[in-house]
Amino acid sequence: MNETLELLRTRLDEINMELLQLLNTRAEVARSIGEIKEKQGVPKFDPVREREMLEALVKHNPGPFKDAEIKQLFKEIFKASLNLQEEEHKRLLLVSRKNQPENTVIELNGTSIGGSTQVMVAGPCSVESYEQLRIVAAALKEAGIKVMRGGAFKPRTSPYDFQGLGIEGLKMLKAVAKEFGLSTISEIVHPAHIEIAADYIDVIQIGARNMQNFELLKEAGQAKIPVLLKRGIAATLEEFVHAAEYIAVSGNSNLMLIERGIRTYEKWTRNTLDISAVPILKQETHLPVLVDVTHSTGRKDIMLPCAKAALAAGADGVMIEVHPDPQTALSDAAQQLDIPQFIEFMNGVRESGLLHEQK
Repeated sequence: MNETLELLRTRLDEINMELLQLLNTRAEVARSIGEIKEKQGVPKFDPVREREMLEALVKHNPGPFKDAEIKQLFKEIFKASLNLQEEEHKRLLLVSRKNQPENTVIELNGTSIGGSTQVMVAGPCSVESYEQLRIVAAALKEAGIKVMRGGAFKPRTSPYDFQGLGIEGLKMLKAVAKEFGLSTISEIVHPAHIEIAADYIDVIQIGARNMQNFELLKEAGQAKIPVLLKRGIAATLEEFVHAAEYIAVSGNSNLMLIERGIRTYEKWTRNTLDISAVPILKQETHLPVLVDVTHSTGRKDIMLPCAKAALAAGADGVMIEVHPDPQTALSDAAQQLDIPQFIEFMNGVRESGLLHEQK
């Protein structure tokens, strides 16, 4: 009896090894199929093909497993193969952490973004005048901020709202940045303006509304300066990462991501700040990740705790909007901090001990 049991167990071990070899051989074939589908741009999951394979297996099932059990077993095998294809896809992405384990660090005139320190980015929602920019720039310099944001092109919900000063706004940014020794970030909305923008600003921002403007993304990929890509208002993280890949695969590896809130059913904030996006993006990609606490919340009273939360979650920087007189601002008047509020905000961030600034 014991000899028979041992013989059967030995045979079972042999079959296990045979199954292991066959499963891994199948996995290699499935991975090759995934690579072909990746190049063709077709979905990796094919429900029709899966149903056909299950029907063929059931048809040729001699037992003793029941047909339902065969289906369950092979569905798990199919699921594992699909997961393998998805992991391979992540590894192939240029922006993937699997493709590049070390962090990408962006250098802006002596300021590093994406390394061991965090950066604060501040400035008006819209460039309105040279004097307005000078007042903000002076406050930023006094507060130790080295990167200024300012919108020259403003894609707005209503076509009747202020659309920005365009190229003239970029020229103002350049003049003020030179005067106060600041680096600048400004949004570009048209592919034809990418090359022009490089003459006036240090970082091209692609806004939430244009996250999937693929022609703009491709053109930004040809740019010689860094790009800050904002998450779309209803974009999944997978869509966000793939939008970044459009830029990277077009040749520009100087790329940063910024979480700016997503649209949900919540009405007490302008958008819903997805703090979980920060550690996930840091884990899945090697790109610097910033958080825009102005557009995500739209509320001055919670911007400080949200900035602290962003830094605690591992963000490489925080962006906030500042205006000399928010009540008269031509865009987003209610959410911009005035100079005293900005100083109070910066003091609060620094006192938290969460902000590790470059010396």
